[in-house]
Amino acid sequence: MAQEQKPQKPKRVKSKKLNVNVKKQWESILKEVEKYDVPIGMLESLIVSLKDGTQVRLDIKEMLAEGADPDELQMHIEDRLEALDDIIDDVDFYISLDEVRKAVQPATDNLLKNL
Repeated sequence: MAQEQKPQKPKRVKSKKLNVNVKKQWESILKEVEKYDVPIGMLESLIVSLKDGTQVRLDIKEMLAEGADPDELQMHIEDRLEALDDIIDDVDFYISLDEVRKAVQPATDNLLKNL
């Protein structure tokens, strides 16, 4: 008598980690995202361009590294930008790719672990 064989389950392919460590990939991702509110910890710096041509650079990363409270720093910057709004021509926000990667990679890994 032939022994009955149980049907084998299909082999599960091991999940692969999404490799988004390449700087150009992150830059591409960030360019596609609408940026309305960026957490202060994700900022590298701000450059405030005034109507008279003066530019003021705020090194956010350095201020945070020196111990500035993120919430207080964010409120102070928002208050100053609002108070000086009539003489500000433009504000450029520079995002830290390393900080974005640190925040997004674990969430991405978790999301894709069961695929």
